[in-house]
Amino acid sequence: MEFRVTLKSSKVADNRVSSLSVVLAVPGVFHTFELAHELDHRGYLKQIYSTFPWKRLKREGLSRDKVRMFPWIHPPQLVFGGHLPEGLNRDIGLAVARSFDWYIARTLPDCDVFVALSGCGVVSGRRAKQMGARFICDRGSSHIRYQAEILAEEYARWGIERAVIVDPRTIAREETEYQQADVITIPSEFARRSFIEKGIPAAKLRKIPYGVRLDRFSPSLPSASGTFEVLFAGQVALRKGIPYLLEAFSRLKHPRKRLRIVGTVQPEFKALAARFDLANVEILGSKPQAELARIMSSSHVLVLPSVEEGLALVQAQAMACGCPIVSSVNSGGEDLFSDGIEGFLIPIRSPEAIADRLQQLADDPDLRQRMSEAALKRVRQIGGWRDYGDMWVDLISHLVGSGGHGSRVHEQIAGG
Repeated sequence: MEFRVTLKSSKVADNRVSSLSVVLAVPGVFHTFELAHELDHRGYLKQIYSTFPWKRLKREGLSRDKVRMFPWIHPPQLVFGGHLPEGLNRDIGLAVARSFDWYIARTLPDCDVFVALSGCGVVSGRRAKQMGARFICDRGSSHIRYQAEILAEEYARWGIERAVIVDPRTIAREETEYQQADVITIPSEFARRSFIEKGIPAAKLRKIPYGVRLDRFSPSLPSASGTFEVLFAGQVALRKGIPYLLEAFSRLKHPRKRLRIVGTVQPEFKALAARFDLANVEILGSKPQAELARIMSSSHVLVLPSVEEGLALVQAQAMACGCPIVSSVNSGGEDLFSDGIEGFLIPIRSPEAIADRLQQLADDPDLRQRMSEAALKRVRQIGGWRDYGDMWVDLISHLVGSGGHGSRVHEQIAGG
């Protein structure tokens, strides 16, 4: 049985936690600033910590007094890290997490709930509990050890040498957080299954799927007549299943097919590119959200064949543009749409399944239209980030109201 929040229960939760305060911590921005806005609108946000400077964070729209920054290591790493040896860059990344964590622990204000994105809450999470707060570890992907293992398999499968896929020190940090957290939040059923597989009790997990900025993503440019436009959006890397998409696209039979790849290209892809037929493939690099929305609107399908990720936001963004989805079961798609209605769910590592679904869509314009309309209807039912905020408020109210170690919230969240 899955626990779902209704508007009525959200209002009850709002009344219950009207005097509570929440502190958030995130390296960079991610979805945590969307949560910050939702909590701030309800009067629950006390502070959010970030490793970015105010020059970058002010565009997020929170008042300056609610934001606390530790920008001394992370921004330089983002600028220069790509030019450093892999081992050194990994060490700097770990230094970012550790120093940020210690800074939060030293300056953490009194609060009722402390929420840290996984990797930055080892010391600060422990400190929050010593101060009497509840600690929530927010994990945006699968269990860190599951992630490390499946990515190691993927690199071996394609013969790409990597000394370290996921740093063992990072794995140790995150597993410490999982152990000491009162609750672990994850965005999808796939992520939930990975935690249970690695021995985390289901009662400790709470699934809260992400929202989408409907004001930024909506139908605009129609797809060109007589063409078949395929889109990939995301980091161009092995983790995203790019090789399987390229192989599937080469099998697709259509006189005017095109695959557009939008996202930052990782070095590993350059080593793989020569193995594939890139005819009718355009690699566009990163694009601003406004341009991405236009590309989504003019595409017939978004394909996301990821081997591992929590819940790819580009899926809901594409749906909001009326673009059907072909998504792997390890992309969180099952929490966004139904197989065969708004798109198709496929196994991981299956170019055959991708090619079959692409051919089906290419050959059947009526199917594309039905899926496009269904995708728009579904994403509007999901709504923006407000429902996401409602679920968080409900979680916080039950967690703080439970006393002890969150026993009442465990009863509510078991199974979903």
